[in-house]
Amino acid sequence: MYLCLCKGITDSDIREAGRAGIVMPCQLKEKFGLKDPGCCGRCSKNIQEFAQIAMSVDQTPSPNSVRS
Repeated sequence: MYLCLCKGITDSDIREAGRAGIVMPCQLKEKFGLKDPGCCGRCSKNIQEFAQIAMSVDQTPSPNSVRS
């Protein structure tokens, strides 16, 4: 589903960013250029929703992580 028509950002794009560790609103704004000229700004108003989607990614532990 498209979350930003100006930039063509989908929920899949946001989840992919989350898997890469990009979950903070400021990081998402930077990655997707949500403050660039030509963007209507609606996405910046909804950036908390983007962050929730990014953080909801089911992150699997790395093979090098230590388990208790």
